[in-house]
Amino acid sequence: MTTTFVLPGRVCATKAIREIASQSRTPYTLILLKPDIEWVYLGKERMIQVMEMTGATMVYSDRFHKTGESITEAPVIDYQQGALRDDFDFGAAMLWNTEKLKALVAETDTDYAFAGLYDLRLRASEPKSQAGGETIAHIPEYLYYEVETDTRKSGEKLFDYVDPRNRQVQIEMEACVTAHLKRIGAYLQPGDYLPLPEAKEDYPVTASVIIPCKNRARTIGDAIRSALSQKVRAPYTFNVIVVDDNSTDGTAEIIEQLKAEYPSLVYIAQDKTWHAIGGNWNVAVHDPRCGKYAIQLDSDDTYFDETTVQRFIDTFEMVNGTCPNGTCHYGMVIGTYQLTNMAGEILPPGVIDHREWTDANGRNNALRINGLGAPRGFYVPLLRTINYPTTKYGEDYAVGLRISRNWPVGRIYDVVYNCRRWEDNSDANCDIVTMNRNNRYKDRLRTFELEARLRS
Repeated sequence: MTTTFVLPGRVCATKAIREIASQSRTPYTLILLKPDIEWVYLGKERMIQVMEMTGATMVYSDRFHKTGESITEAPVIDYQQGALRDDFDFGAAMLWNTEKLKALVAETDTDYAFAGLYDLRLRASEPKSQAGGETIAHIPEYLYYEVETDTRKSGEKLFDYVDPRNRQVQIEMEACVTAHLKRIGAYLQPGDYLPLPEAKEDYPVTASVIIPCKNRARTIGDAIRSALSQKVRAPYTFNVIVVDDNSTDGTAEIIEQLKAEYPSLVYIAQDKTWHAIGGNWNVAVHDPRCGKYAIQLDSDDTYFDETTVQRFIDTFEMVNGTCPNGTCHYGMVIGTYQLTNMAGEILPPGVIDHREWTDANGRNNALRINGLGAPRGFYVPLLRTINYPTTKYGEDYAVGLRISRNWPVGRIYDVVYNCRRWEDNSDANCDIVTMNRNNRYKDRLRTFELEARLRS
């Protein structure tokens, strides 16, 4: 009733998928991404049962991880329209309806060296797929055990997708998701933008460095001093706005001390209501002391040197010198950062420049990746019409997706930022529940964005 095939993980060639489809002679085809799968009693039968109940093209389930003698629960998340990440975790066992699998493979018109499985599951999710019926179904039950071989902490896995060693894989994955967006009608043509809103008011400064923080006594001083050390050419000016969200570890006292030393520092102490990072950004951007451009600096990090703010201004206004009329050309500008430890030593993979972003296709490929880069700068007249979601994770990605849909995004490919990794980074060592929550939220953001693109 079931034919089983083993693939060497998510990255595989179209040729392998075609061979699986041609060789399967049973109603169901089980694709395993790891060889050492142990089923719970009647686990495989439960997968078949759910497939028959739902008419799904493919089903997957929660599982247990085995690491040495340790066994832990490893749930996965529901698939949704915006689950376009090529690293979406289905677990190691995927059961396919063979007839529908063969129909999908018959549609395949590109031979990928790496994106064969990615192409297959994107096609399975498409409403107009020849496979028909329901598409991809998650069974929230623990049906098997798989051996977990990647025991790195979440923060150590975070930048795998931008590792230069994976560049060819990423190029092919981009081509694959772009073809998917074209098939479903969500592809954005290059250069099709709305005009930016006019700056209808006078701004107190050209640019503001925005530093939201909560309980960062160890790092907030470095961040603020880094921002205050910036130098800009006349007639440009800047200030620094720090928003503290009810810190209890001495962060507020450090900010007060720096405020006494630097009277120009703008300090906003939040009230006791819910703000998170997104809400702190909104308070800063809507403050009358905010400049025409708002430039990110996380409370863990520092700028690369004293020219970062000027680099952003120049990029927004597309000039190498003074721009007489101060015209903004981008809704958002994204820089390049390097990973360091707290001592300033470079950590692998080193420079993160997000060169997968191109003017021609960046805003389409943005739906595949989990981040757009840093630091980010925003044209405030536009940002005030969009605002950040009031959340502590994915807020920057949400804004980036929204801006990229309708307005151009500029890039700085030289290092302008030090992203400092340490044990207290919010993503340094997330458990699987937190990782699933974060990934589910970003998938939801992509779903919102896809729906908006399909409606436009």
